Amino acid sequence: MSSADPTDARLDDRTRWRAFAVCVAVAALTILDLSKVNVGLPSIEQSLHATSSSLQLIVAGYALAFGLALVPAGRLGDLKSRRALFIVGLVAFTVSSLLCAVAPTIEVLMVTRILQGFAAGTQMPQVIGLVQQLFRGPERGRAFGLFGAMIGISTALGPTIGGGLIAIGGEENGWRLLFWMNVPLGLVALFFAVKLLPKGAQGQAKDRELDIVGILLLGAAIITLMLPFVLTTGAGDSGARWLWLVGFVVFLGLFVLWEVRYKRQGKSPVVHFELFRLSSYRNGLSIVAVYFAAIPASFLMVTLFLQEGLGLSPLFAGMVSIPFAATSAVGSYIGGRIVDRVGRALVVFGLFMVVVGFVLLMLAAVLTPPEVTPWAMAGAFLVGGLGGGFVVSPNQTLTLAEIPVEQSGVAGSMQQLGQRVGTAIGTAVATSIFYGIVRGSAAGGDGSGGSRLDAYHDAFRSGTTFTVSLMALALVLAVGDLVVRRRAARREAAAA
Repeated sequence: MSSADPTDARLDDRTRWRAFAVCVAVAALTILDLSKVNVGLPSIEQSLHATSSSLQLIVAGYALAFGLALVPAGRLGDLKSRRALFIVGLVAFTVSSLLCAVAPTIEVLMVTRILQGFAAGTQMPQVIGLVQQLFRGPERGRAFGLFGAMIGISTALGPTIGGGLIAIGGEENGWRLLFWMNVPLGLVALFFAVKLLPKGAQGQAKDRELDIVGILLLGAAIITLMLPFVLTTGAGDSGARWLWLVGFVVFLGLFVLWEVRYKRQGKSPVVHFELFRLSSYRNGLSIVAVYFAAIPASFLMVTLFLQEGLGLSPLFAGMVSIPFAATSAVGSYIGGRIVDRVGRALVVFGLFMVVVGFVLLMLAAVLTPPEVTPWAMAGAFLVGGLGGGFVVSPNQTLTLAEIPVEQSGVAGSMQQLGQRVGTAIGTAVATSIFYGIVRGSAAGGDGSGGSRLDAYHDAFRSGTTFTVSLMALALVLAVGDLVVRRRAARREAAAA
């Protein structure tokens, strides 16, 4: 190796970072669709005469299909080819986006939106697996730092981009631009993916069979867990939907029993349970699931409060979150460069800043005059965004640090699944709290403007109290992991 031409090494390094850029761009495009479509729901309702249930399924169907595809796609990528699965997912995402854009009825849009979710869930595990495959050591931390920066920007700018496209396309048909946007971007990404993604050299799993029964049982468990939450709207929902959780317990138990038996036969299961013996992986999954139960729900409530409570347009309501995107990108970049030296303490510090930032956000919303409120909330987002940048990317690096490359796809998909499940649960609870208070106040209020704004103040305060509690729980989990790690390090030092 010492005699290798340094020019060749630089070319190899350049190739890897170009492949990484393709992965990050496609991941950002995928994540954008989790947030930008929300602001287009009123436009879809007007254009296609959609009911509230149909609109809910457009959002929830994407999230459910996304979560359902993650683990099987991650396993297939590990066994076969991450590059091939990435390209298949990207083609499907681009085609389904086109079908969404030209959908003539709400029924067609719901079906194509679910297909789009499956395509997104096929892509994302390959992104995580390819990053694990392409980079090692501190370089991997920097890569995940840049990855987290782009994801943070995409999440926070989604509402702004959506609002801008609706303003360009008009209230009735502006929503179609939300999907048309993906088509040329997807085609450009496809060109570079075919050209730049590595064709081989990924870690090969020892066993090559695909556990079909395990995949089906896990899929049934995911559906029955997420369905009652994604169908929660806070508007007269049937309590019978919670019976789906009984099915979740049954299918999860069957999945565990099958996977244990499958492995005893010398075969390779969908999920290697020994991964959960790694405290870095187990604790990282717990932190990210709780964190993502809080963050997307908080963004949704900010959008609802600014548009419905203060009467801001979708474009300006979305712009309030731009400071979060900017400081989150900075935090992710810095965090990726120092996480190998600082470790879990960086995540602890980031979560503390997130808690402080969102407490300030709540105070800004309920204590400032309406004309000042958006500016004050944008200022609070500066603090929360920087903290968020120190959480997501460093936690991802620490969570996957001890995972073998040949299992990185499914391990990364489990992490993404934790995010999707957390998002579904947190959004359902927060939305129910928010709309429950708004509707209750409307039913008992006097109909004056002050009463209406007070109702939105109460709803935002109560909903944000719930999400900040989740952030605090994630902080407690991170502190607990940090304490355990430091005690183990002291024992190792004493033994040496």
